[in-house]
Amino acid sequence: MQNEKLHPGVPYLQEQLRKGKISRREFIRYAVLLGTSLATASTLAAVPQPATEFTTEAAVKSAPRKAVTPVRGGTLKIASRVHKVTHPAQFSWVAPSNQLRQVAEYLTQTDENNITHPLLLEKWEASEDLKTWTLYLRKGIKHNNGDEFNADDVVFTFGQWLDEDVGSSMLGLMSYLQPENIEKVDDYTVRLYLDRPEIAVPEHLFHYPALVLNHRTFEGDFLKAPHGTGPYTLVEYSEGGRVLLKRREDYWQKGEDGKPLPYLDAMEWIDMGEDFTAWMAAIRAGEVDVLDMGDLGGIDAYLGLKDDPNVALLQAATAQVRVLRMRVDMEPWSDNNVRMALKLCQNREKIMNLAYFGQGLLGADFHVYPKHPEYCEKPIPKYDPERAKQLLAEAGYPDGLEVNLAVGTGWPDVVSYAEVLKEDAAAAGFKININTMPNAQYWEKWTEVDLGITPWTHRPLGTMVLNLGYTADADGNPVPWNETRWVDDEFNQLLIQANGTLDVEERRKIFCDLEQIMMDRGPIGIAWWQNIHIPFRKGVHGVPPHPTAYALFNQVWKEKA
Repeated sequence: MQNEKLHPGVPYLQEQLRKGKISRREFIRYAVLLGTSLATASTLAAVPQPATEFTTEAAVKSAPRKAVTPVRGGTLKIASRVHKVTHPAQFSWVAPSNQLRQVAEYLTQTDENNITHPLLLEKWEASEDLKTWTLYLRKGIKHNNGDEFNADDVVFTFGQWLDEDVGSSMLGLMSYLQPENIEKVDDYTVRLYLDRPEIAVPEHLFHYPALVLNHRTFEGDFLKAPHGTGPYTLVEYSEGGRVLLKRREDYWQKGEDGKPLPYLDAMEWIDMGEDFTAWMAAIRAGEVDVLDMGDLGGIDAYLGLKDDPNVALLQAATAQVRVLRMRVDMEPWSDNNVRMALKLCQNREKIMNLAYFGQGLLGADFHVYPKHPEYCEKPIPKYDPERAKQLLAEAGYPDGLEVNLAVGTGWPDVVSYAEVLKEDAAAAGFKININTMPNAQYWEKWTEVDLGITPWTHRPLGTMVLNLGYTADADGNPVPWNETRWVDDEFNQLLIQANGTLDVEERRKIFCDLEQIMMDRGPIGIAWWQNIHIPFRKGVHGVPPHPTAYALFNQVWKEKA
């Protein structure tokens, strides 16, 4: 700690902590984002590391387990979907990132407490004005083909993210960075010169499409040259079939026994289709060890497995959410009165209870989670079909309006959401036709349909998700994941201001305005924020309690039968 250089913002955060304006958890989180080591941040906060928000369902646990030493060997079998993949930066599903994050890795890693740690980075430093970020790479790491990991890989990967032709969601997330403002200082140092201040750069580097590529071998299709720094090599990738991974012998991280990780010999990810009952049957029968919930997060796992003595469930409140989204560049959703009318037809408590058995938190019509540090509390809008009917009449639909709502059938709670909305919106004059389709088909057109319900995964900061889904690029065009095409100049300027505001209270004031704009003229409705449940078999150890259900499986191991 004595030799560690502290960002000038850290003493300010300490003062905020002393005055009780931020929590110890928030202090540690932001101090680490500013480049402070976790150990130093914890010491400065005078508290131990914060406890995880995850709990394990007592009902599915047998007697308390004794501390045991990891055992090497065995194959972990995971139920999942196996999608078509080419460029990792184009991922819109979590599942392929979970599979291929075992082969390639990220510069940083955000844990279950929303604290971001260096991974392929050794550390980072931010300038006082948060516009210059220096990234220091770990040395001595090799890709699985023997190539050395270095700054050329990082510069190349950033270039892919920021290439408009690639179309990565990273382009919208990192709209503050231009390709020409990435400097290779030396073989293990990269410097970023931002267009504007940004506090969350390290968290952005863990966005799930942000896998670091081997600049020597990557030519647009990762499966043709699956070279990365991760603990496994890719043996087989069969779309709709399986992914087979084999452990590396020379991985850079060590286990408890001092030998290279991972503990497992292999991992097999098995495509089990969209019928979740088959997934549950497989884990009950011991045919698979873990269910990959990264793209699901549904209530079925909790209801179907909570009483199975051989299955444990990790549970947490998260920012995972189902977003009722309307494309504002298409009629009738170009009219804010129509958008407001549909949002008023959400009977939120009823929707959460029927679609998700009450396992979550009620939401308002803005994409900021109640546990995000910058969240500004707003009243939950009431179900008001009479006001909705009046707004439809003002929009020119006095006799009501017929609309089509696209939903994926692989998310039963989404279908239930749609069914409840259809029933309750009828009183306002909406006739909703529910257009069901397989999840894969929904993801093919999720940015194209005029009205849909899209699952969004957990993000640790409110600024992060707003940058991903509700902004425009430098030319004023919606960023790749702006599925609603909603661009609001006042909103964008406030969000830019929030991105560079270190003071949590000041950022929260900005978010009060951001949230109100989304409620008053925004393109989305949010009925509830949902808990997630991660199921795994007894005898499997080290499954991480991550709110995004990311498969951070480097230290997972299995008891021998």
